[in-house]
Amino acid sequence: MSRREGGKVFGSGSRTPISVTLLVKKPNQKTEKAAINYYDIGDYLSREKKLEMIKGFSSIRNIDWVTLTPDKHNDWINFRNDIFSSFIPIGDKKEETHNTYFASRYSRGIATARDQFCWNYSESLSTKNINTIIDFYNEQRRAYHVAKEKDDKLKLESFVTYDSTKITWNRGFKQDLERGMEFNFSAENIYKGLYRPFCKQHIYFTKELNDMTYHMTKLFPAQGYQNIVICVSGLGGSKDHSTLITNMVPDLNILDAGTQCFPFYWYEKKDKIQGGLFEKTEDEYIRQDAISDFILDQGKTRYGPKVIKEDIFYYVYGILHSPEYRKTFANDLKKTLPRLPLVETPTDFWAFAEAGRKLANLHLNYEDQPPPKEVLVNGKPVSSLSLPDGQLAVNKMEFPAKGQKDTILYNPHVTISNILAKTYDYIVNGKPAIEWIMERYAVTTHKESGIRNDPNDWGRENGDPWYILDLLLSVISVSMRTVDIVAGLPKVEWG
Repeated sequence: MSRREGGKVFGSGSRTPISVTLLVKKPNQKTEKAAINYYDIGDYLSREKKLEMIKGFSSIRNIDWVTLTPDKHNDWINFRNDIFSSFIPIGDKKEETHNTYFASRYSRGIATARDQFCWNYSESLSTKNINTIIDFYNEQRRAYHVAKEKDDKLKLESFVTYDSTKITWNRGFKQDLERGMEFNFSAENIYKGLYRPFCKQHIYFTKELNDMTYHMTKLFPAQGYQNIVICVSGLGGSKDHSTLITNMVPDLNILDAGTQCFPFYWYEKKDKIQGGLFEKTEDEYIRQDAISDFILDQGKTRYGPKVIKEDIFYYVYGILHSPEYRKTFANDLKKTLPRLPLVETPTDFWAFAEAGRKLANLHLNYEDQPPPKEVLVNGKPVSSLSLPDGQLAVNKMEFPAKGQKDTILYNPHVTISNILAKTYDYIVNGKPAIEWIMERYAVTTHKESGIRNDPNDWGRENGDPWYILDLLLSVISVSMRTVDIVAGLPKVEWG
């Protein structure tokens, strides 16, 4: 998207696209609706070319305006494709008949509203940070209710202490405090989660400490309950539509505009009858299929009786990677959740399903992929690499120079080179997968809280000082293989 928008009119000082709006008032015109005229400067233009064109107009009379008229969706520009509405929704919580790919138990990712406390590469620091916030909250709760007994007109807002090193207050926390709810730490609530694309951290996952868990507790109800979810971009974002699969609790901001997560399973608490009464069993859940019976019946009818729900699941992941599908329906995918066709031929169905399965295997097991043979570390093949553990820690990875992406300066002791250009063609949420590793595996300190988040802690605590270097090399492989699989997807006329 950034490349298509072209050069930035105000240089590096502008991060959003720039528009010029002229409002013309006609004092005597009271009944006729205003006309809206529009001119698109064009794509892939440099800053200099844009300014030259504007200067060349000299007057608004010299601009070849297009008069805009909204369509039935009230879109004025970037019109949706009518064919898209004829496809089957990936999910719809308002759809009572479940004529969708997934049942209504899909969910947004976790929104903690206090990431610095709830997410960390270090499990021991996660424990410390969460106990800090719990202890401070409970102290405030006790003090407030003691003071409230003496002065029933006491306002909570004037009482609580704002200390960003110990707590992040929001409406939910304040409501809990007023109700007198006590928070308690449980190590069982520390999960491994996906914070950003290909970036695992520890997450303290609980309704009490997370601002919004949505339906995620039905997808990952307790430690040990397996699931995989297809994540897609939310609505109204600025980036091209993306998808990514994961088998762990995902953050809301993995993808643009609030990640929506479509699971293979969902879980509900199990009640068992005992003595004529329903006794709730906290540690047992009933597993339900999230792929709808409706779409399975459609698949069997069109492609044969061998189709199972797993095939449908991977077919969805395959279709969502189709460059032609994404390009044809780019405007629709910004304004509504995906709608997916059932392709015409069984051959294409099985090709998308098999490609989706391969992509899922790559993206779920991204840490375990062997490094590409072409890539060199310190000028040597990876197979011959020998480094002391003390030279493996990362502070911040960088490119040697702007535009030089065949080489990554891993740290002062390690340089990775001979990275093929096509590796950067695998884009997730507006950025190459490799650059997500470079950005997120850097030591940071949160400004307000002072909390340090060191990616090296993940490997240290698991006895694997090579983790980050191996991860980067693996994601280079994942990127190259993803590009190849996507290139082999069927070419379908989407309309």
